[in-house]
Amino acid sequence: MRERITFAMIMGIITTGIISFTLISVNIGFVANFLVIWLKSWSMSYLIVIPAILLIGPRVQKVVDEMFKDTLTQEVD
Repeated sequence: MRERITFAMIMGIITTGIISFTLISVNIGFVANFLVIWLKSWSMSYLIVIPAILLIGPRVQKVVDEMFKDTLTQEVD
């Protein structure tokens, strides 16, 4: 469980940082207070994405595992 939480936190930092930076720079450009706007957006999105990764991630992993179940057994054989 610690690994899953750590993964979610690190992945959340990276993805929300990249996405929020990109969307803000595209939508409003590099205005004078860009850094403040970006950090506010980044922190808000980070707080939302961590629970989402922790709640949705295991379900997505099960779907992916199911999709590639046959592939995995073929690789072992």
